Amino acid sequence: MAPYLSSTLDTDIINSIKQRFSIVGNSPALYNAIERAVKVAPIDLSVLIYGESGTGKEFFPKIIHNSGARKHKKYIAVNCGAIPEGTIDSELFGHEKGAFTGAVATRKGYFEEADGGTIFLDEVAELPLTTQARLLRVLETGEFLKVGSSEVQHTNVRIVAATNVDLQRAVRQGKFREDLYYRLSTVIIEVPPLRDRGDDIFLLARKFTADFSEKYLTAPISFSEDARHAMALYGWPGNVRQLKNIVEQLSLFDAGKEISRAELLEALPTPDRAGAEGRNVPYADVHSYEQEREMLWQTLFSLRAEIASLKDMMAAAGMSEGTHIRQHGPTLLSQLSPRAASHAKDLIAPATDASEPEDALTLEDAERKAVADALARAHGDKKAAAEQLNISPRTLYRKIREYGLD
Repeated sequence: MAPYLSSTLDTDIINSIKQRFSIVGNSPALYNAIERAVKVAPIDLSVLIYGESGTGKEFFPKIIHNSGARKHKKYIAVNCGAIPEGTIDSELFGHEKGAFTGAVATRKGYFEEADGGTIFLDEVAELPLTTQARLLRVLETGEFLKVGSSEVQHTNVRIVAATNVDLQRAVRQGKFREDLYYRLSTVIIEVPPLRDRGDDIFLLARKFTADFSEKYLTAPISFSEDARHAMALYGWPGNVRQLKNIVEQLSLFDAGKEISRAELLEALPTPDRAGAEGRNVPYADVHSYEQEREMLWQTLFSLRAEIASLKDMMAAAGMSEGTHIRQHGPTLLSQLSPRAASHAKDLIAPATDASEPEDALTLEDAERKAVADALARAHGDKKAAAEQLNISPRTLYRKIREYGLD
């Protein structure tokens, strides 16, 4: 990758891009995606955009086109999944008169129309293998043939492709050409799913609320605290598009109301409500900062219980609480989980101050101590500390800033 992509853009540049393209959100993953799009824009490389359906992948080729040297030329967006297999070649490369039934005149394709500009190929994984071969030739040589023609034509276009499919898996399954994958993925931009964007959910909901209030000339809706909590826990499988549809539905039928948790749940698809209703669902499908805190708190309680058990065993063996763990450790530690055993020395060796009982610690105090202790044990290695705490590095960085542990 070019060294140019390694530098960091000024925040003001990112914010101006967000404003220009009406992008809402402050999550680090979103900022990173925008930053990569702006950095690669002046460099004439192919770009592959990954992201789940509904995440807003269509904004990024526009950023690339309008921030680069081709901005005064044509920009054409093509949904490869919406064009029938029998006509996709004709749409992309054009056809000669009489090339097939219904071809009553010669027609230009998108690659000829967009000469000098940018073509955005959305859902690129849906292209038939024969069309993939034609596309590879365009990428490698700039040459193509119209359907029904033997005359080679040339085009100079920049290709930006997007997909929600794992193309490497598609390559292994023989559904996507490996050489085309490597030509398209010179630079990869990953657009984060809504569930990984934290408070962006509420920023987007507020924007959509205002938009639909203006559109339908109705009083804006608002969300109760319980409803906001449910929104944060919900997995949003349809991402930003789904959130927009839900807010529009509520804006139409509940104009001017404060939406309760029950009303929000009623608007959500029945099979997908588990996270918002608070039922036990896999963490990979439900992301919220509050849930991360709860997981950390449960970890603390789990460790405390195991260490208390160790203290009881030591007392039964006639050992004092201050006895060094290494003197009698192997037998006792073998009865603990690996994580509790790794912390046992630090947690039970110091004498407990009777004037400050452990149970008196607030959630914030306990959490701060756990983070500080993990950093100390890891000698400042944040990745290792995050692994000890069983949280993501991003969460650890936030905790460090929150508790002033820099």
